[in-house]
Amino acid sequence: MGSAVANLLVNSLSDVTSISSSYSGQLRCSSVHSPSGSALETDAPTDNQGKGERFSPTDLIATALNTCVLTIMGIVAERHNWDLKGCAARVEKVMTSEAPRKIALLDVWIELPPHIDSKERKILKKAAENCPVKLSLDGAVPMSFHWS
Repeated sequence: MGSAVANLLVNSLSDVTSISSSYSGQLRCSSVHSPSGSALETDAPTDNQGKGERFSPTDLIATALNTCVLTIMGIVAERHNWDLKGCAARVEKVMTSEAPRKIALLDVWIELPPHIDSKERKILKKAAENCPVKLSLDGAVPMSFHWS
């Protein structure tokens, strides 16, 4: 990306977060989240020449989707003083079997407490479906909601 384009994008964005990554060898990378100093490592998955000892980069996309959905619903719940403790999400990531290798499907299962009424459910579902990660992904991301 040219510096003029980068400057234009930076100047038009209100919130920029820097994450630095480096290749450690043997298909492993290390990354640091600049604002917090948190670090993580990734590995290539076993089905793509890796050791699979860490989250893969595409696992992080699936994880980002799950945690974004839960976080956005949590923000809405806190705003309304609703208790979402115990709410959980699971994502099943399916990769393409032919080239180019990419995520074919992220199927999200969200389990919510049974005490949430139908009006609250509708609001939480809309919030989840509009999480920034889901909106950033190209293609279908089906979500199913379950009240235990």
